[in-house]
Amino acid sequence: MRPLGRGGLTVGPLAFGSAPIGNLGREVTQNEWCGALSAAWDAGVRYFDTAPHYGLGLAERRLAAGLAERDGFIVSTKVGRLLAPGPGDDMDDEGYAVPTTHVRVRDYSRDGILRSLESSLERLGLDRVDILFVHDPDEYYREALEGAFPALEELRSQGVITSYGAGMNQSEMLADFVRETDLDVIMLAGRYTLLEQGALDDLLPECERRGVSVVAAGVFNSGLLARARPREEVTYNYEPAPPEVLAQVHRIADVLERHGTTLPQAAAQFALAHPAVATVCLGARCGLQVERNAALFDAPVPAEAWQELVAEGLLRETAPVPA
Repeated sequence: MRPLGRGGLTVGPLAFGSAPIGNLGREVTQNEWCGALSAAWDAGVRYFDTAPHYGLGLAERRLAAGLAERDGFIVSTKVGRLLAPGPGDDMDDEGYAVPTTHVRVRDYSRDGILRSLESSLERLGLDRVDILFVHDPDEYYREALEGAFPALEELRSQGVITSYGAGMNQSEMLADFVRETDLDVIMLAGRYTLLEQGALDDLLPECERRGVSVVAAGVFNSGLLARARPREEVTYNYEPAPPEVLAQVHRIADVLERHGTTLPQAAAQFALAHPAVATVCLGARCGLQVERNAALFDAPVPAEAWQELVAEGLLRETAPVPA
């Protein structure tokens, strides 16, 4: 167990990301999402991350059902996207197979944060959550800094939440938030992985200096590292993966195969090796996927594999690797 934030929370190596059970990409059956949550609990997972954005509230509602009658868990959800009544006569156009019963409204104001939390608690069936993340404020930097973060500081000081931070797909703005606010946990998606380590230049050193915990998400880079070999049609940063990126991934896979391990194993274990990273958040839509994710941490990647990746210029020499 590792500390998660500065409020006394602790977490294991694997966290459950709920976007897939919010019908990300396709409809998920009740047997699938119930199986995913049960398998996560059986595997020892006690930290569950969600957001109103995921399936227009569907992921939060399903998480509520899956955690009912359980205790001793940590839940984080996100603020910045309020759900307002929608037409309901079309399907969501942001990647989730759900009808438009609601629409997302960006709101990083104090009032928006409080309203978002109240609505999330209702969907989750909880009287509090442990962590609130400001969700993707890329184009709302000033609004988040002047509205959302002071509201979150107020909620933490009142004991309504234990910790707060931001969740983003970039490291530069997160590093600014670490410097400019008193957040104590952040979720970094896709920017500190086996494929790219740009967060070593800005965010991760700041987190170490200020005692900020990192939840590493997107460690498979949109699916590039999720299999022993990437599919040809795989995406990277939500677009078709460029040939040069695919070639680099195959070179990494070549090295790992020589040492009897795989891309997903190395991807999961690599992110967790940085001292600022508290846990790796992996999404799943069924029990088999959860069991596969949990097993990624069982067999250590040989030290010789990390050494060869560095020697071949496929991994930064300064990147921490598992002991």
